[in-house]
Amino acid sequence: MKRPHHPTGRRSHGPGRVLGLLLALVTMIGVTSTAALAAPAHQSSLPTQRALAASPTDTVAAMQPSWNLGNTLDAIPDETSWGNPAATKALFDTIRSQGFRSVRIPVTWTDHQSSSAPYTIDATWMNRVKQVVDWALADGLYVVLNVHHDSWQWVATMPTDHDNVLARFKATWTQIAAKFKDSPQSLLLESNNEPQFNNTTDAQGIQYNDELNTAFHSVVRQSGGNNATRLLVLPTLHTNSGQVFLDALAANMKLLNDSNLVVTVHYYGYYPFSVNVAGGTQFDATSQQDMTDNFARLRATFTSKGIPVYLGEYGLLAYPDSNHPSRIERGEALKYFEQFGYEARAARVTTALWDPGTFAFLNRTTRQWTDPALFAAIRSSWTTRSGTASSDRVFLAKSSTITARSLTLNPNGLTFQGVWQGGKQLAQGRDYTVSGTRLTLTAAALTRLAGDRAYGTNATIEARYSGGVPWKIYVTSYDRPVLANASGSTSGLTIPTQYRGDQLATMEATYADGSNAGPVNWSPYQEFNVSFSPDYSGNGLLLTSDFLNALRDNTQATLVFHFWSGATVTYRVTKNAGSVSGTVA
Repeated sequence: MKRPHHPTGRRSHGPGRVLGLLLALVTMIGVTSTAALAAPAHQSSLPTQRALAASPTDTVAAMQPSWNLGNTLDAIPDETSWGNPAATKALFDTIRSQGFRSVRIPVTWTDHQSSSAPYTIDATWMNRVKQVVDWALADGLYVVLNVHHDSWQWVATMPTDHDNVLARFKATWTQIAAKFKDSPQSLLLESNNEPQFNNTTDAQGIQYNDELNTAFHSVVRQSGGNNATRLLVLPTLHTNSGQVFLDALAANMKLLNDSNLVVTVHYYGYYPFSVNVAGGTQFDATSQQDMTDNFARLRATFTSKGIPVYLGEYGLLAYPDSNHPSRIERGEALKYFEQFGYEARAARVTTALWDPGTFAFLNRTTRQWTDPALFAAIRSSWTTRSGTASSDRVFLAKSSTITARSLTLNPNGLTFQGVWQGGKQLAQGRDYTVSGTRLTLTAAALTRLAGDRAYGTNATIEARYSGGVPWKIYVTSYDRPVLANASGSTSGLTIPTQYRGDQLATMEATYADGSNAGPVNWSPYQEFNVSFSPDYSGNGLLLTSDFLNALRDNTQATLVFHFWSGATVTYRVTKNAGSVSGTVA
């Protein structure tokens, strides 16, 4: 589920994207998954003729790991419209040096193409795309090139404008195929990003997707040159990995009778966890099972039968995002990426990290990782497991005497080796004890680590295992947050808030009759950063216009704010026309 991106850095979805997400949630199918064989940290040689002449499965395995040049050539209307600088050769040098073996280059053609026959693509734009692709190829990277946001801009109207859409789709691929027919076989072409069709059932959508994939295959194969045998990447409807969508693509591929085809799906996790809605604050058993099931379907339907799978996008829909408060707690996100790497390797699926640019993973200007520790954990997941724990925080109430605290260790097949603070190992027995998978930090150790007990993180320690990256544990002093009365308008209400070392996890909103209050009417737990958002540095907690305008007039709503320490604070809000008042319960 990839998303267009506005210059403000806020993520939003093209038409039909939210409907697809909710459908996936209701059916408990979700989207798909990811990563395959491990890549070395550095690989300087170009893809060899032997590699390019290998089976499609071997070639796609050699593409692991992969990276997306997101929100760049796919930006609307131009390359820099969504806040990223123009792509450079130096950017691909960096990607290669970081251990990536392939890149996916999403391209939106709509604003650089005539909207009526013969649907001519602007030569300057085509040449720019060719330049960027050639830079990546010159670095020895495999490249996947596609038709991207066109999927919802005009391809989605196929049910009501069938002939024109099909003609434009064919014309688009005729021009792309002609431009790249002599490019090396390390270039792969992808039919269509996240296919979607307005006002259709899944069965109807599958038929339209089959028709476009078949047209794409025919146009490219008939264009000659290296396109006669080039690996072609075909998406499921919505790039969803539900069994019905995988089976439909498998049937279509069988009819095409071409061994040089690759399946593509996307995976952004169990939806409530991925955006923090409906109480999905943790990478819990439900989220873990959703991921396991997705990879199991990919393995059973394709990779176990020798059909390669390229998971063209993965990540979390709302994490990381340095422009907004983090919706997803860091340790929970790390658990997600850790298991993702394991499941992908086990299923032999090659994966492409979705990177929307400067505000998320790789800063395109400095070419430095925005969060090096996060990327280190992702890179580690390409080759090995890492141990985790039930939480990455130990909260110590400042108003109470410090007592021992316990966490559950998750070794993930590794061996626990101890607890360290920097270069110093803590003493087992004195500073901590281990019983099975239960790690207990003693009161004496926590008292020493808490120091002067200032609100917030007092010390960072780490549980080390026999492999992977250490699991950091933040010793944190807090007291129950304090909110104050507030008044304002439906354009947004900021509640004065003293967080006192704690962090906000979620917000529950209900009316006295037990019904849910807010835009998310199917759960009392509203969406983080959509209905509410913390401002830690400004000592505020924002109730957004989206949330306030969804409230009933003159009907008090009860809000329960849940914090990561386990503390809760109850608050009352009443809307009266355009005015809003909030009081502490």
